[in-house]
Amino acid sequence: MIESLMKTAAKVIGVFFFVLAMLGNANADQDRRQVSFVPQWMPQAQFAGYYVALEKGFYERYGLEVNILRGGPERPSAEWLKKAAVEFATMFLSTAIVERAKGTRLVNVGQILSRSSQILIAKKSCGINSWQDLNGKKTGLWGAELSIMPRALFRRYGLQVAVIPQTSTVNLFLRGGVDVVSAMWYNEYHAILDAGVEPEDLVVFHLSDLGFNLPEDGIYCLESTFKDDPQSCCRFVRASLEGWRYAFDHQDEALDIVMKYVNEARIATNRQHQKWMLGHMREVIDLPEPGGYQTLLKEEDYLAVAGELMANGLIDAIPAYSDFLENCADVNEK
Repeated sequence: MIESLMKTAAKVIGVFFFVLAMLGNANADQDRRQVSFVPQWMPQAQFAGYYVALEKGFYERYGLEVNILRGGPERPSAEWLKKAAVEFATMFLSTAIVERAKGTRLVNVGQILSRSSQILIAKKSCGINSWQDLNGKKTGLWGAELSIMPRALFRRYGLQVAVIPQTSTVNLFLRGGVDVVSAMWYNEYHAILDAGVEPEDLVVFHLSDLGFNLPEDGIYCLESTFKDDPQSCCRFVRASLEGWRYAFDHQDEALDIVMKYVNEARIATNRQHQKWMLGHMREVIDLPEPGGYQTLLKEEDYLAVAGELMANGLIDAIPAYSDFLENCADVNEK
């Protein structure tokens, strides 16, 4: 009889602690703020830090439950943010300035890429060996803000090129449809090599070497989102930076995570290309010291990009730098 009572009591105590644990987990889930994030392009190692931060639980550790949506040409991240369909998005600095000038009250909470990775690639067989030889050549340019810096380069050096609209691939260049193609150092350049083109047959013009070394990817949210909950915004930035640091320190594991998202999205790429991309992302991301998240957009960089936007007629006035930037270092944690 006593043994039976003891077994019953043990079961009751076990159930009691199980219920407590379940309630604790439920409360923890309720305490996490649910937010959505969209990068400006399809899944690839350009965004490895965010995927790693999610998969390794860094966002959870900072009290966030993050849903990463899929970006791309049909899903511009600026549109998601403009409609308040997401709390956070990445985009080029040039894109963000244009959106702000149009009236979208977005703010920069973290400048991730501190330098430009944009390049122009030409074939030596087309008689191109220096930037002066670009004059008169058929040149593939991406649309809208992605063409700003190449056009500024042509204008500065008095080059007249035949602009050919460029899609998301380099196929036209590979087939001889254009003499020069727009590319990112961490992406399309390697895709061209993968297609069998030898490096010695190419001439690569880094815009950063020609006076246009300007920041690109940044983390953005709406001004109202930041004012309502600055702590969560800055925790998202900090957790993302931890994700980037972990990705660079554990590249094989990071690539496993990236390829998971790539395969789910059925992106035509391979692990070797993503490895190239991750390695070159390390060259253009300046991470703060561990535990810090001082990723400020410099005013001189902001004004340089905005000035080119003005010169190209894409904005009528430059939004105030002080309104465009939110400094997470000034936000006190609660």
